Amino acid sequence: MDNLQIGLLFTGLMLVLVFIGVRVAFAAALAGTLGLITILSMRLGFEKGLTAGLGMAGTIPHSKSVTYALSILPMFILIGFLAFHAGITKAVFEAAKRWLGWLPGGLAVATVFATAGFAAVSGASTATAAVFSRVAIPEMLNEGYDRRLAAGVVAAGGTLATLIPPSAILVIYAIIVEESVGQLLLAGFLPGIVSAMIYALIVIMRVKLNPSMGPSVRGYTWKQRLSSAPGTFPIIAVIVIIFGSMYFGWATPTEAGALGAFVVFILAVIRGTPLGVLREALIETSKLTVMIFTIIWGVLVYVRFLGFAGLPDAFATWISGLDYSPLLILLFILSAYAILGMFMDAIGMLLLTLPVVQPAVIALGYDPIWFGIIVVKMAELCLITPPVGLNCYVVSGVRPDIPVQDVFRGCWPFFVADILTIAVLIAFPQIILFLPTAMMG
Repeated sequence: MDNLQIGLLFTGLMLVLVFIGVRVAFAAALAGTLGLITILSMRLGFEKGLTAGLGMAGTIPHSKSVTYALSILPMFILIGFLAFHAGITKAVFEAAKRWLGWLPGGLAVATVFATAGFAAVSGASTATAAVFSRVAIPEMLNEGYDRRLAAGVVAAGGTLATLIPPSAILVIYAIIVEESVGQLLLAGFLPGIVSAMIYALIVIMRVKLNPSMGPSVRGYTWKQRLSSAPGTFPIIAVIVIIFGSMYFGWATPTEAGALGAFVVFILAVIRGTPLGVLREALIETSKLTVMIFTIIWGVLVYVRFLGFAGLPDAFATWISGLDYSPLLILLFILSAYAILGMFMDAIGMLLLTLPVVQPAVIALGYDPIWFGIIVVKMAELCLITPPVGLNCYVVSGVRPDIPVQDVFRGCWPFFVADILTIAVLIAFPQIILFLPTAMMG
């Protein structure tokens, strides 16, 4: 048995473990460790191979967790939890409601742009969905909105946090494939806006066809609209700090994240947020950070094994040698992600596939930054598609009166919107590459 066959064997083992319910971190770590031991035992003998394999797997968590790029994750996660506990979310939704409520399905449109705004200080899609399940759904139901539309727009709007920086998934992508964190974060900004606009258009079109689904909210004066604007200033300030400092090179992504967290913390103190609530935000940040780091550690053991097995290079050579156009191959790869996303969470799916898929896509001639945004957008689909659809379960969990089946049904138009967004980003790659290119220039 050669190294490539060993790579395929233990990759199959890992997938079996994942599909029978073993956590991604542990499935990847176990398959990677056993694979390393097997390959090294064939070279050095069993005893030396066992020692070397276990030693290599044991050193990876420490060596990778002290990487400077990883320090950005807790900063971005902290921003989101502090913003939520400081009550910034309600102010943003109220402003969006007053300015956009007159549109067909105005409250749902307001929810889309409010979730996009919160995504710019969050980075966690499930947190965004949970927050707006409490804030936006009651408002929409009180105004007579169809509950499927109300639940669907919140679940789908939450996915914008995976694309709009500060996005934890974009940081993880950058670490796994060793690309620039700053360029990826900037690259996600314009596609995130495009995605939010397409969501809003989908809502308006649906309500135009069936006005009873989402009646407009009218009656706000210009004075009331203008008075709501200051509530958006905290989020605007954080966006300016994070994007401005990275774009002009004044701060690294980690420093920008720390500045953003500090600003939100000061705002929370000014708003009189109790210390117990701030302590809860720190605890929640620690829990989520540890979970993500654990997944990364386990997957990096698997990635090291893949390198020894030569599987990424072999897959890239096979893909680039196919007698099909690069676009057709890319579409097949994205279709595979759509199917895989029905059964796996976004982070686990990307971490397990990127070490093999990303080199193959680069071999086809595609830009790695561009592909990062495309594949993260694909990861959004798995957050609203059955049977996994984590955002849908979050919405139903916060609102037990809305069955999860209704949440999934409410999400199908946004699934179509995501496919349309991906088509636009493939057709016009400069939407993704404009800001990173300007940053480099």
